[in-house]
Amino acid sequence: MYMKRAAILFPGLLAIAAACTPTVRVQAPTEPITINLNVKVEQEIRVKLEREVEDLIASNPDIF
Repeated sequence: MYMKRAAILFPGLLAIAAACTPTVRVQAPTEPITINLNVKVEQEIRVKLEREVEDLIASNPDIF
């Protein structure tokens, strides 16, 4: 008698527990995503010329 009652109640309890599980939904945002990048880029370039190249430039200033 007790087993019969448990056999009837157990599926009912499982159905109630399954109904209470949380739901996860993934949706695209309704507004566009904006990314503000406030970046200041500073670059310093140093070129070292060999002595011969410096002499050539000094002797021919109209090359460049």
